[in-house]
Parts: sequence; structure tokens; C-alpha cells
Amino acid sequence: MATNIVPKGYEIRIKRAVAHYWTTLAAQANRQGINDADRGNRRAVTGGKQMDGFCELVRWVVAKNGMPDASIFVRKELEIPGFFRPTKKWDLLVVHQGQLVAAVEFKSQAGPSFGNNFNNRTEEALGNATDLWTAFREGAFGKHQVRPWVGWLMFLEDCESSRSPVGVREPHFEVFDEFKNTSYVNRYELLLRKLVREKLYDATALIVSSRDGIKSGAYKEPAQDISMKRFIAGLGGQVQTFLGSV
Repeated sequence: MATNIVPKGYEIRIKRAVAHYWTTLAAQANRQGINDADRGNRRAVTGGKQMDGFCELVRWVVAKNGMPDASIFVRKELEIPGFFRPTKKWDLLVVHQGQLVAAVEFKSQAGPSFGNNFNNRTEEALGNATDLWTAFREGAFGKHQVRPWVGWLMFLEDCESSRSPVGVREPHFEVFDEFKNTSYVNRYELLLRKLVREKLYDATALIVSSRDGIKSGAYKEPAQDISMKRFIAGLGGQVQTFLGSV
């Protein structure tokens, strides 16, 4: 059984994942041959594969904490039952001895357009968690189901558009004060923090990086309570606790 919940060298692997993201995004955009930057970025981001580095990082953490490779799913067999829909395909699942141990989503957003995409990400996060926990309540994950660990990792481009304050429309009622005069980086911080406080997710993480990180993998973490180290520690602890009980 592994004992080091947060494996050494995870910071280097985050940098590799960041560099992979920007390299893959650039390659996808070039292959698509889109001249319009906004349209090209949307197509590249929805092309998949750019978050594979983060998926591999989390797979490595789970394995380092003692979970057999055969119980970690990252390429196929990613569907689990939902309550409001037949199935939901997660980005990474840990299923061991017929028990759902963990489910993780990896999301990203690159500019220049952030507004509608932020709302879509918010609705996704809320909907996926609500669907999973309702299915769990109804016994969807086996006779002797244990409470799974659910995580959501967000990668956001660090640029002027994501860091500039954004106005809000209040034609009928005032929005909550914490949303006023905030950037999209601030709004993602609030979203990810509230997802954990409302017990929709066990941990969330926010990483921001500029396109200059394509070679160095440079990144920032806006808040320690939604950092990768805390995310990894939570997931590693879940794996070790589960393995210690079977």
C-alpha cells in the first residue's frame, strides 16, 4: 500500500500537462485552418485531447496511491448510470471490485470569448453532480455502494479578457455582491469554491496559464483552497482509505 498521498514530482507533471495543453491546442487550430481566432479556438477546444496531460497526471496519482491500473479508466468504459439520463460519460473513473471509487471531470476554456462558455461550464458542473448524487442515492452503483469521490479540474487561459472585470445586468434584482466587478478568473474561483462548499464535489482545482506556457508549462493557481495539491491529496486519501477497507 502506498503511503505518500501526494506523490513527489507532481508539480513537474502539472507543467508537462500545461505545455501539452497549449501544444495540442495550437496543433488542432492549425490542422483546422481557421483564420478567425475566436471560431478557431472554439473548434480547437472542443476537439478534445488537449486535457490528456491532466488526465494522465490524475491517473498517475491514483496509481501511486496503490490502485491497480486495471481499475483506472481514462480512454474507454467511462459511462456510469445517471438519474436524469441513462448514462453520463466521465473523463476518468476509478472502479475497483465493482465499486465506484472516484469520478473526475477535466474542463478548459481559452479566449477570446469567455461569457457564454462560463455559463455553460457552470451548468455542466451543477448538472453532472446533481445527476450523479441522485443516482447514488437511488443505489445506482451496486448493492454495497460506497460514497465515491467526485472532482472537477478547470484549466483557464490567463489573458486580458479573463482577468478584466465584467459587468452584470440587473434589470429586476441585484446579483450577489461577490459577483460584482469580477473577472472570469474570479468567477471560476467562486464557482469552484461553492461547488465544494455545497458538497456537490469533494474537491475542485483551478489552474490558469498564458499561451506563453507552450514551452515552459508555466502556470498559476489563484487560490490555495482550490489548488492541485489539495485536489491530489483528497483523491489520494480516498484511494488509500478505500483500499484499506477491502
